[in-house]
Amino acid sequence: MNNFRRLPWAGLAMLWLPLAAGAGDPARRLPPSVLFIAADDLRTDLGCYGDPLARTPHIDRLAARGTVFEAAYCQQAVCNPSRASLLTGRRPDTLRIWDLPTHFRTRDPDLVTLPQHFMRQGYHAENIGKIFHNWKQSIEGDPASWSVPAVMHFGNHGSDRPLVEGAIPPDLAASPRCEMRDVPDEAYFDGRIAARAVEALREAARRDAPFFLAVGFWKPHAPFNAPKRYWDMHDPTVIPPPRHPEWPQDAPRIAWHDSREILRDAKKGLAAGQARTIRHGYLAATSYLDAQVGRVLDELEHLGLAERTIVVLWSDHGYHLGEQSLWAKTSNFELDARVPLVIVAPGVGTAGGRVAAPVELLDLYPTLVELAGLPMPEGLEGESLMPLLLDPHAPFKPAALTQHPRPAYIDQAPGGVPSAMGYSVRSRSHRYTEWRDWATGTTLARELYDHAADPDESVNLAERQDQRDAVERHAALLEEHRPLVRPGWTPALP
Repeated sequence: MNNFRRLPWAGLAMLWLPLAAGAGDPARRLPPSVLFIAADDLRTDLGCYGDPLARTPHIDRLAARGTVFEAAYCQQAVCNPSRASLLTGRRPDTLRIWDLPTHFRTRDPDLVTLPQHFMRQGYHAENIGKIFHNWKQSIEGDPASWSVPAVMHFGNHGSDRPLVEGAIPPDLAASPRCEMRDVPDEAYFDGRIAARAVEALREAARRDAPFFLAVGFWKPHAPFNAPKRYWDMHDPTVIPPPRHPEWPQDAPRIAWHDSREILRDAKKGLAAGQARTIRHGYLAATSYLDAQVGRVLDELEHLGLAERTIVVLWSDHGYHLGEQSLWAKTSNFELDARVPLVIVAPGVGTAGGRVAAPVELLDLYPTLVELAGLPMPEGLEGESLMPLLLDPHAPFKPAALTQHPRPAYIDQAPGGVPSAMGYSVRSRSHRYTEWRDWATGTTLARELYDHAADPDESVNLAERQDQRDAVERHAALLEEHRPLVRPGWTPALP
């Protein structure tokens, strides 16, 4: 791994020269472009991850061309901290961002983001849709990251209402946070984002410069309002109830949250059949997302750009759909921390690769920089995934780190600081979590889940005597990623 990373820029770039536009004309050789596709709240309910209910042929087709990371994890399971971490290459504790409203530039205005670094190297960088956090921040997003102003990037998910000519068809869904109307794809945000991304690719094909095109889809984030034809792709009678819907045995209550994103409209809980409808709506929203991804990928291929474009598909975090008594995100459990991650780098590695080693979204920044043969910025806290693209079984990091504060949304806490922080490491075999008092650093509670015997994390083993070795081993892994912020740190208030 280290030998490869020390290759000079020119040596790495040689991997791409045969794929560049106008390869026969040295004056027109371009470095690889990047199509950077983001999904919101997408867990690994995809065909390429083995989900039997998924209807995701376009993402599956992309996965067949590249490498699927089966154990990829976000740094915090809520939008803003996760996206800020990925796009700056820093952990949430380094950024001091664990909430929704804080823009990373207020912590460090001089940070160079991933697209900004590419732009500085001569790329045309463009943002269509949700890439940085979409709400409670500047309406401009982060202008320093893009060659042109971002579009369709700012708003509230609740404002994604159908835009059609004439009367709006009736809503056929009755469950909280669900909507089913017989409307075209472009009635909602993601259909229009896909259409604009297609236009951007056509413009890029005429431009004599490589591009970094970030396309951020808003789905499958609630509300689950995919057009009716995507609901019709899934038979509700075969959608099972959540596996292990009960709170994990012996799990500390600090790990729990109130699922407000979904249950806020169901003060008395979900009525019979509502949970299944919500799960149906999530499947429909995922299929709707997949169709929009397909439109963009089809155009990339139609324009002849696919063989010189790195394609990345990722989600900011996972999601609960009633498992472990939880809905939505903001936990350290596997369902929230694990994300889909697919990378296609033509000419690097082999199609259909599958990586079992734990990796982090934090690793994307150095990976794309290395793939493109660009200078590596200082201060990045991830590791390039290049060794795994070349050999899916290559040695890599032993664990991935995810964290989340309590209360789950600390912008609503007194002073905007947490009372506790949960730090969770995921090795190949276990998930281990420590909940630490924010003021003192004292460990308040621990969790240990054996994924070989209990992949659904239904029984916490942390206090069992026969698990002491596993606890100590994983506590040492956590110490390697020990928090970078001193206990009791308080952000400067505006």
